Amino acid sequence: MSKYNRENIYKYAEKWALSRNPKYYNYDYIGGDCTNFVSQCIYAGCGQMNYNRLNGWYYINANNKSPSWTGVEFLYDFLISNKGSGPRGEDTSIDKLEIGDIVQLSFEGLRFSHGLVVIQSGTSVENTLIAAHTYDVFRKRVSDYGFEKYRCIHLI
Repeated sequence: MSKYNRENIYKYAEKWALSRNPKYYNYDYIGGDCTNFVSQCIYAGCGQMNYNRLNGWYYINANNKSPSWTGVEFLYDFLISNKGSGPRGEDTSIDKLEIGDIVQLSFEGLRFSHGLVVIQSGTSVENTLIAAHTYDVFRKRVSDYGFEKYRCIHLI
């Protein structure tokens, strides 16, 4: 796997957080676009997909993509367990996050349902800034969301 380029992630998030890249389908009206945007950012930082049909991470078009490209829980499972090509991640605490890392939120306590890209690291949810789709934001604090719990993924 190539080195993860955090500057590319930031530039991609800055350019596309408040709009849509026409190369990718907009899932806002069929479940939300947050993890699609997170995946686009990750791809901007690593430039490598994993085309394994069973448990990979890839996007060819709106109808030919892995569940992990657009699904919060699927992306988490892929990043944490990936031993093949493409990005890898590990659970971490919010104070260890870097630009380009991921925060996932749970609003109902049972499952995580929203994904955010870190664009400025901090020491807590009050000073860690993110970019996201579905409810498009750039430079929003994690603490501005009314979540029940969160988890952090550091891309390695």
